[in-house]
Amino acid sequence: MPSYKAPVTDQMFVLHDVLKIAETDIPGYEDLDRDTTAAILDEAAKLAENVLAPLNPVGDTEGCKLENGVVRTPKGFLEAFDQMREGGWTALDCDPEYGGQGLPYVVATAVGEQFSAANMAFNMYPGLTHGAYSAIHAHGSDEQKATFLPKMVTCEWTGTMNLTEPHCGTDLGLMRTKAVPQDDGSYKITGQKIFISAGDHDMSENVIHLVLAKIPGGPEGIKGVSLFIVPKFLVNADGSLGARNAVSVGKIEEKMGIHGNSTCVMNYDEATGYLIGEAHKGMRAMFTMMNEARLGVGLQGYAQADVAFQNALEYAKDRLQGRDVTGTKNPDGPADPLIVHPDIRRNLMDQKSFVEGARAFVYWGAQMIDRAHKKNDADADGLISLLTPVIKGFLTDRGFECATNAQQVYGGHGYIEEWGMSQFARDARIAMIYEGANGVQALDLVGRKLAQDGGKHVMAFFDMVKTFIAENKGQDDEFDAAFLEPLKAASKDLQTAGMYFMAEGMKNPNNALSGSYDFMHLFGHVCLGLMWSRMALAAKAKLAEGGGDTAFYETKIATGRYYMARSLPMTATHLSRIQSGADTVMALDAANF
Repeated sequence: MPSYKAPVTDQMFVLHDVLKIAETDIPGYEDLDRDTTAAILDEAAKLAENVLAPLNPVGDTEGCKLENGVVRTPKGFLEAFDQMREGGWTALDCDPEYGGQGLPYVVATAVGEQFSAANMAFNMYPGLTHGAYSAIHAHGSDEQKATFLPKMVTCEWTGTMNLTEPHCGTDLGLMRTKAVPQDDGSYKITGQKIFISAGDHDMSENVIHLVLAKIPGGPEGIKGVSLFIVPKFLVNADGSLGARNAVSVGKIEEKMGIHGNSTCVMNYDEATGYLIGEAHKGMRAMFTMMNEARLGVGLQGYAQADVAFQNALEYAKDRLQGRDVTGTKNPDGPADPLIVHPDIRRNLMDQKSFVEGARAFVYWGAQMIDRAHKKNDADADGLISLLTPVIKGFLTDRGFECATNAQQVYGGHGYIEEWGMSQFARDARIAMIYEGANGVQALDLVGRKLAQDGGKHVMAFFDMVKTFIAENKGQDDEFDAAFLEPLKAASKDLQTAGMYFMAEGMKNPNNALSGSYDFMHLFGHVCLGLMWSRMALAAKAKLAEGGGDTAFYETKIATGRYYMARSLPMTATHLSRIQSGADTVMALDAANF
């Protein structure tokens, strides 16, 4: 059975030595000293390693079942959910006014990584609830907040987001679910939604669905979409549960992975719903959920890569196959361990350098979200908005690739279910699809985010990289050569790609859109190159101080050198593909494929 070890040491390094959270001016960060952060992460690790991880294969093999209209979760899930609730883990960064602990989002992100790596399907139940909580908190009325949020903070009531319909996913303007106004101010919601994660289950008293629907007579397309709270059970004036609402589960989807999460077809038959925010402004409210969810999905991508890597590493150390070409390393055994072979090392280093770079990237993103929310910082909000499609798209693409590469280390055993590697690959695969398929993330990045606020935020990113290089150049020739020069070259590739879009996009939009996926990956590599440069700089500083875990810091620098030498040069390939334009992409008529 696969195992999981929470990477607390690396998490602490990123939070305190790289991001220096205790030293920043974001409200609430002043309380995040090393002892506090370590205590939180150590306690979370106990739940992740001892409770959630052992349930991961259980959820995969048992799945969820629909019995007489009730969804049953796998054995042990309810007890684990009770432990999570009792420990206050669902309330970490929620508003204290509604029973939350009020910790910064960056802390909840680090904890969420552990839970997601240990059991991705399970962690989707509180994860979707947090997204629904955030949307109601940002856009709901005072009455709605008072009614729903306290129980959602504790996950006594869980939440969902209902967007997709059988005939429309990305193009939500095509949706048919309707919301008919009633005399009492409520609405009657009628329609069908599909692919609803955590749509129903037996672990909470109530499920609070956030449903996109159209009010008759509203504008056409996406401008006519509104957002509604549609609870499974209606809530009485005193907060107690009332009658069952007219919402039901049509079926549980049979999926490739995340079997432990109940992905449902939801049917609404004149169910009672309550408008959130303004009519016809539903997408604005829903994007509060979706932006948070997209960072969380990027986290899922590298978290699955991490747990897969951990197990592949142990297998490579134990499995005896062949002899080292430079000389026997295990003379007392019939063969040397897999890890002596250069191609296995390459595979493992690809995984390790990606996971650790991605962790820093996501925590940096979470820090920007904290800065945007807690300081009303428009620049931080603009930058994380720009980077969100990169976090979601790049990290889930590479996360899935790493999960399958970890499977490859096992050879034939990786293809056998009892070893568990298949589950990591199957679970990771969904992250590339949901919360906006990665192709759509790339289109959003190039078609909307680059030009947002007149291109202010992408220029701020370029300036950030340029300033980092200028401030740290010349301190150490080896650091310059291994980190700063590759980062400078990669950033130049990114800027050149952006200039190509500006020059060619107006002439032929397909030139920009054909290169959007490559641009998303190019951008992702530059972000990880920046993160690795920052981590190497922090590790160098710790080594200069003396003491501490010298092996950890030296390993960090060596891993960073690998990424800069072996992965970051991919920016040149992506740039070349972008500059080839749309002619070859669009050359065939549809009938000739």
